[in-house]
Order: sequence, then C-alpha cells, then structure tokens
Amino acid sequence: MTRTLKEPDRDKTAERLLKSSANKFYDPDVDIDWTAPLVEGKRFILDERSSLYGTKLWDELTPEQRIELGKHEVASVATTGLWFEILLMQMLLKEVYEQDPTSAHAQFALTEIADECRHSTMFARMASRIGCPAYGPVPWLRKLAKLMPSISYGPARYGAILVAEEVLDRLQREQMNDEGVQPLVRMVNRIHVLEEARHVTFAREEVTRGMAKLSKAEIAYQQFIIALISYFVTRAFINPNVYKAVDIRPRDGVEAALNNPHWQGTIAWAGEKIMPFLEESGLVGLPGKYFWRKSFLLPAGR
Repeated sequence: MTRTLKEPDRDKTAERLLKSSANKFYDPDVDIDWTAPLVEGKRFILDERSSLYGTKLWDELTPEQRIELGKHEVASVATTGLWFEILLMQMLLKEVYEQDPTSAHAQFALTEIADECRHSTMFARMASRIGCPAYGPVPWLRKLAKLMPSISYGPARYGAILVAEEVLDRLQREQMNDEGVQPLVRMVNRIHVLEEARHVTFAREEVTRGMAKLSKAEIAYQQFIIALISYFVTRAFINPNVYKAVDIRPRDGVEAALNNPHWQGTIAWAGEKIMPFLEESGLVGLPGKYFWRKSFLLPAGR
C-alpha cells in the first residue's frame, strides 16, 4: 500500500475543470437527433462485449437475436448507469451542503451534478428510443443502494464513483469508435465519454487527498466499502430480464453470464485503467479482496 501521491490543490483543479466545462459541453436535447431512424442490421454493442458471447446460449441465437440481445443489454447498462448517477448526485449534494458555495470546488461539484442530470435524461431517452424498458438494477439492489450515500464517505465514495465511471467509459470508448454500432448509441457514448473525463479527474484527486488523511482503521473500512459497492455495480450492469427478449430464461442467462470467461474478461478489461490507480492509492486491500474478485475486477489469484 502506498499513500505517497502528491496532494493536489483542489481549488486549482476545480477552476481548470470549470473552464473546461464552460468551453465544451453537450446538450443531448439539441446535439442528438432523436428522430433519426435506427439503422437496420447495425448492432447496439460489439458482439464480443455481450454477457453471453462465447457460451452455448449465444451459439444457439440467430444473428437477429444477437442484435436484439445487444439492444437490451445496452439499455440495461445505460439505465443502470442512470441509477448510479442519481446516487452520485445525492452524494455530491451532501458534500456541497457542507462546503462554501463560493469555492471553485463546490461550484465544480454543482457543475458535475448538472452534467449528470443531462446524462441521466440522455440514457433514459436512449432506452426509450430503441424500444427497451428502464431496466436498471434488480428491485432488492435498488432498495439496498439507498444506504450508499450514508455508509460511504471520503475516498471510498469517490473511488466507487470512479469504478462505475471508468468501467463504463472503457466500454463506451470502444463502441463510439466502431462504425458497426448504431449511430445513436455511438453519439450517446461520445457525449458521456467527453464529459465524464472531467468527473474522473475530479474524483481521482479527491481519492488521493482523502487517503492521505485516514487512520489505519479508517482505511480498512474504506477498502471494504469500495469493494462491496464495486461488486454490486458490476453485477448490476446486466439485468436478468434482458434475456427474456431472446426467449432465454433469466436464471439461465445469469448463470451462463457469471460463469462465462468472456464476460468475466470484459469486466476485467474494462477495469484495467482504474484498478492500478486504486491499488496505488491504497483502496484495494485484504478487507475487500473477496468482493473485488467476485466483481471480476481483480483476478482470482490476486
């Protein structure tokens, strides 16, 4: 474990990010053509990023069913992202409530909340436009997650935000550059990737600063909480009901996905950028190792 990372100047960083936000931001209501028809035959995600890719269930699907499954999976990921962004906004509001609103740090937090409001609306509109329900997490997890703003604080709070944002970011960067993916999905991904880059910078520096101030006991708690939240986030990406769209029983789909080396590899690949940072920061430790491994973000042997 190391906590030797230099503590950043939070207001300087916030001022720079505020300028970036003012210079480059999107309004999904204006910048996306929601009336444009979907392109027949184009995928909604890359085949190899489907939770069932490489399984017997996948082999039994027709090309049309594979596209249909991908459509519902992208809607599931988007509406799960929406759910997490709502939790994120609650947590940021709690932070701002205790801060001087004239500070650049508080003002960027409010700017990030505004960004997340637009993103949440955008994800909801995309799911509706492609003809999918608002999947989000399963009901019991939605209820359990109400505790998150209360039980998480400091580095674990920002670290969990980073896990959700950077895992999703890597998947979206790949999709937005693939011309075989629906233009609507690519544009939604492009907007989210560009604006989330600022949020990632903000959260990484909060993790660095926060870890330098904690006692050993607090660090153990932080390590456990971030691992637990990250486990639930990765499990929530694919709602079991997406499999009904291609006549697969949800229980069978979930079992196949969780035991699918390709899907496990996709989650691990998506976390390759954030996990080294969390390890270097000291947020990955023995108290949370079990949940890190179960999340597929950390290899079983680590």
